[in-house]
Formats: sequence, C-alpha cells, structure tokens
Amino acid sequence: MATEESSLPTEASSAASVIDQIVDVTARTAPDIRQGLPTRRKYVEGENPSGERPMEADVFADDLLLERIGDIAGVGEYASEEREEVIGVGAGLSVCVDPLDGSSNLKPNNTMGTIVSVYDAPLPATGDDIVAAAYVLYGATTTMITARDGTVTEYVVHPDGTYDAVREDLTLPEDPTVYGFGGRVPDWVDSFEAYVREIESDDSMKLRYGGSMIGDVNQVLTYGGVFGYPTLKGTPEGKLRVQFEGYPVGHIVETAGGYSSDGEKSLMDVEKDELHARTPVYVGNESLVEPIEAHLADD
Repeated sequence: MATEESSLPTEASSAASVIDQIVDVTARTAPDIRQGLPTRRKYVEGENPSGERPMEADVFADDLLLERIGDIAGVGEYASEEREEVIGVGAGLSVCVDPLDGSSNLKPNNTMGTIVSVYDAPLPATGDDIVAAAYVLYGATTTMITARDGTVTEYVVHPDGTYDAVREDLTLPEDPTVYGFGGRVPDWVDSFEAYVREIESDDSMKLRYGGSMIGDVNQVLTYGGVFGYPTLKGTPEGKLRVQFEGYPVGHIVETAGGYSSDGEKSLMDVEKDELHARTPVYVGNESLVEPIEAHLADD
C-alpha cells in the first residue's frame, strides 16, 4: 500500500497530465472557434451574468469549450463568463473560461482571444489555487500563451490544431515601450489620470489599446509596458472579472517576471466570494505598475 508521502508524486503527475490535456484541447479548439467567427457576428437575446449582451460567437465558443474540456477525465468543474453557475463535469481540477475575450471586436475585425485558467480547488477559487493559465490570441496568426510550472511559453497554433513553441521561458523586456488603459477618460479617478499623464509625457512610450484585453496584454508581453482596466468613479471595481481575467492574466504576467496589481496588492492576493466578481487590473513591468499603487494610495 502506498504511503501518503509516496502517493504525492503520482497525484502531481496526474494533475500535470490533466493540465497537458486542457492546454491541448484549448489549442485544438482554437481553429474551430476562429473558423466559426465570420458567421456569428450578431448579438443574442438576453444578458450574461455580467450584464453584457453576448454575441453568437461567445455562445458558440463557450459551448465548444464546455463540451471538450468537460470531457477530460480529471476536470471536475467548468465555469464560463457566459454562464451564471459552475457546472460539475466530473472530479478533479476546476477550469474557468472567458470563451471570447473582446468579442465586440468582431464587427471591426480586430483582435480577440480565449482565456483559460486552471485551479486546484472548487470555484470560486483564489489566486493561490491557480496551477496554470493560458490564452489564445486570434490575430493575424493564431497564437497561444501558457503559464505553468514557473515558465511562460508562446506557441503558434496551425489551422489543423497542431501547435509549435516559438518562444520559451518568455519574460517581459526590460525596456518597456507600450501602454494601454481601458475605461472612459472622464470616468478615471484623478490620481490614475495623473499617472497616465506621466506615462504619456515619456517619449519612449507608445499608446497601444485595441479593446481586447488579451490583445493589449500580448503587446505588453511582447514589447514590455503596462496595461490597465482601472477603478472608475462610478464603478470602483472596474470591469474585469477576477476568476476569468484577473487571476489568469496576473499569473501569466507574474510568471513572465512582471507585476500585477488591483491598485493595492498583487492580483493573486485578491479574494472575492462571488464567481463573477470584478476587480481593477494593472499588469506589466514592475517599474510601471508599482507607481500606479503609489498614485492611488494618495486618494
């Protein structure tokens, strides 16, 4: 009979195998999602749990991912930004999905993405429970970024669903050059607006904001810089969801040597009791994100 100590490597190996399968399914589903976008550019009736009106493409991507991730042995729970409740699909790890981040960009044909986070705990989980995160970017090419086992890797995803690593041990460049912030400028709090004006005064920094968080975060990972969807005057918790966007993006950026914050502390230290709870999000190079905390502390 195996002792408790000798069983731990087997349990770890089993979890690693499940994560492998989740990453593989995410990559192999990406071409199907991408192929389905052109004919699914209309809004559906009703609202998602965040009060937003989904597009047909959101529902399509969510259904595909639920079916395929839910079929993986070792996945216990599936939750989506498009669904009110957690869905039990078996026993094991929990998976949160933003099926189509930036789906409003379908109309102008701009970048979109799929975000997947894996937790070794029931949902809603905490940042301490995250064991892997990934996102797919539907741009000029389809790419996938993964963070697991303390390293970040970028893959190119081919039309047949196969994928090849193109950057391993990815880290943020030391000399940042891009920035992008969401929300309407009149809704920014004064301290955050003062911070942005300082960034804008730096001639080495270039504005890069495309309306899809994953597209903007990918700019930061590629060139170095800062992305934020800030606290706003009318909505202090911002727009982005902790489980579906805050934790996975924070995990990816921090694993790549960057810094994440909700304006006071690391995104990984944020604790929320509700599945669809929101948080301000600031990620990027430490030299650019830490000053945001200092500015907001003055409020």
